Amino acid sequence: MRHIVIGGGHNGLVCATYLARGGAEVVVLEAGDRVGGAAVTSELCPGFRVSAGAHLLSALPQRLLLELDLQRHGLRLAAQALRTCNLSDSGAPALTISGATVHGAGDKDAAAFADFCRRMSRFAGVMDTLSQTVPFRLSLSTWRERLDALRIAWKIRALGSAPMRELLRIGAMNAYDLLSENFESPRLQGALGLDATLGAEYGPRSPGTVLTLLHRWAGRVRAGALGIAQPAGGMGSVSEALASAARAAGVQVRTNAPVEAILVENDRACGVRLQSGETLQSGSVISSADPKTTFLKLLGARHLDADFVRRIDHLRVRGLVAKMHLALDGAPSFRGLDPAQLGGRLLVSPDLDYLELAFNPSKYRDVPEQPALEITVPTIRDPTLAPAGKHVMSINVMFVPYDLGADPAAARDRLFQNMLATLQRHCPGIRERIVFAELLTPSDLERRFRAAGGHWHHCALSLDQFFFTRPVPGAARYLTPMPGLALCGAGSHPGGDVSGIAGRNAALAVLRQESEHAGRH
Repeated sequence: MRHIVIGGGHNGLVCATYLARGGAEVVVLEAGDRVGGAAVTSELCPGFRVSAGAHLLSALPQRLLLELDLQRHGLRLAAQALRTCNLSDSGAPALTISGATVHGAGDKDAAAFADFCRRMSRFAGVMDTLSQTVPFRLSLSTWRERLDALRIAWKIRALGSAPMRELLRIGAMNAYDLLSENFESPRLQGALGLDATLGAEYGPRSPGTVLTLLHRWAGRVRAGALGIAQPAGGMGSVSEALASAARAAGVQVRTNAPVEAILVENDRACGVRLQSGETLQSGSVISSADPKTTFLKLLGARHLDADFVRRIDHLRVRGLVAKMHLALDGAPSFRGLDPAQLGGRLLVSPDLDYLELAFNPSKYRDVPEQPALEITVPTIRDPTLAPAGKHVMSINVMFVPYDLGADPAAARDRLFQNMLATLQRHCPGIRERIVFAELLTPSDLERRFRAAGGHWHHCALSLDQFFFTRPVPGAARYLTPMPGLALCGAGSHPGGDVSGIAGRNAALAVLRQESEHAGRH
């Protein structure tokens, strides 16, 4: 049977590879001129290259790395187990986090952090088991579903009574309260608070932000010794390695092949029509596009139940992170940061109140006066990304609303100036070093990477859009109400980040369905 995978992002490529290894004929259709989706390396200006969307690997499972043999397919790391350094407004030495060790928070918080890491890693282990499991039906109608449910139940039970109670207590909690009760250091709280809100739609006081913190922590558990890693050649090298693995498995990967519509015949998805007018027939279609694009644009609401369409229409898909890329004529110098730390992950998140104040304007379609920042200078570890002696800097800017209000141009200019002022405060002289700058708001990210709302996770990662209900009931197991159509993108369980888990899980779900269908016949 032929399968068509819409979208050559990392999840689409992973899904296609596992389908092909299962014996299927697979075609991947990518709208752009190269694979990767938001995990691509682009030329910022002549001689300067950046990871255009995602800029770090923090959730790639060791298991997937080995199963797809990505190193044999060209994946190399410029650095792994990167340290996180939270900068100080006063110019004091940066607070540094490396694994379960923190420096600059005092002895009491250092001990508390080691204990916190042990507890959170155990909870994240449960989250990781959930992440790498195809959500089962609550009816538990098959032996496979019963075994999956028992495996997860045992994982939770193995925590022990006291940790189980603690997990239940904090599961729907806000990060502000959890971090305040565990630590005294404002900068340690700020660093962990940024992890709880980066890529989310909430500030640290919002309920459910402990869930997003656990989601990020689970990514690091599955990454193991890789930790937070920087791929050599930028994130595009990850996508190229995945594409190479897909082709080696027999997948046909086509670029410059935007899909216009999913074809339906006898109430079943049976292929696609490209914008060029070409039609391709298939036994099934698997979409790595976001759910709104898949169901409302490519398939069309007329093929779906009205209640299901209403749920898809009401998905929360508006991102809150902007991207800034800078080409620099020399190495930047940050206050309180040792030059040896410059190649790590740098944060501007001095405390939880700073994060909350940065978040508040987004509720009113306004930009933050002092944004929270996640900064990387990838050329410190990988000089090939810029001319000799030159550098690039990539920054995630929080919290930037998708809708910039009545005067988007003015809001954009204020955002740019506010971001540079914040950066200049920590990195004196940075303005004079800038050769070229690019600012991508969530609406820009939507256009560039074809993801509704410019959202990292394709739709909000929250308690009401998680596991059994992600993206919505009726499509939470990768299979959809339209026979022959499945999902494999970040809008599916377990969500975004460059992990490939949604792609792998979706392939398993499709192959299982085919096996069960063959068994009945």
